[in-house]
Amino acid sequence: MATMNTAPRTRDRVAKTVLYAVLVLGLLAVAGPFVWMAISSLKPEREIRDVPPTWWPETVTLDNFRGLFSRLDFPLYFFNSALVAALVMVGNLLFCSLVGYALAKLRYPGKRALFLAVLGMLMVPGMVTFVPQFVLVSNMGLTNTYAGLILPFLVGPFGVFLMRQFLQSIPDELIEAARVDGAGEFRIFWRVVLPLCRPALAALGILTFLASWNNFLWPLVVATTEDKYTLPVALALYSVGENERNYGLLLAGAVVVVLPVLVVFVLLQRHFLRGIATTGIK
Repeated sequence: MATMNTAPRTRDRVAKTVLYAVLVLGLLAVAGPFVWMAISSLKPEREIRDVPPTWWPETVTLDNFRGLFSRLDFPLYFFNSALVAALVMVGNLLFCSLVGYALAKLRYPGKRALFLAVLGMLMVPGMVTFVPQFVLVSNMGLTNTYAGLILPFLVGPFGVFLMRQFLQSIPDELIEAARVDGAGEFRIFWRVVLPLCRPALAALGILTFLASWNNFLWPLVVATTEDKYTLPVALALYSVGENERNYGLLLAGAVVVVLPVLVVFVLLQRHFLRGIATTGIK
């Protein structure tokens, strides 16, 4: 009997050990490049180019960060990135939640067809709509403007789908009770529905902020003068020297670009994890 009882326990221990080993390997695979980026930003250019690459710097230096702040108009580019990312995030939080509420809780003709259209847009790669978007923005005279950088991304099908799925988990009785009390639809949305959507809003906010903050191709095409460059564009353009690319400057800039995203995630991680876990549960 003792042998029979210990066999399942042994299998459980082995299974847990294998699971933890796989998780650790996954963590190293995901976090390893970021750790190497942060450490290498403190290396001189010569050490960064060593083959094979090394983890720990022989000489710790802040020259890469000094070059970053001296060669680039860093406050301007940081402001541009922060402004664009913040407005895109706020726009998605507002408009995606409004459309998601309409798809989840209102009744009107064509609602199912509209939701199917949103699902269809999710399947269309972004590069397919890139050229039409640029032509439209150009014809509207919005190239090299903040509006041109922001307007095409104020609402997206993924955000609409995310909010619609979360809003379906809110009991209809709460909304019906508010209607019986005489509240209008917008007041119901603002006072009743939106406070219950904090987990989904946190998840959507982090994802849209991250996507907009890291966006490179669209600002590169739309912004034609330096005063409208965002950080990724400025880093890509100004890290190129006379004969070769300055990888130290790129790594230091990448560290600075990652920090705001980490701050946003740390502040909203509790709501973010809850939103991801509960979205789609009805």
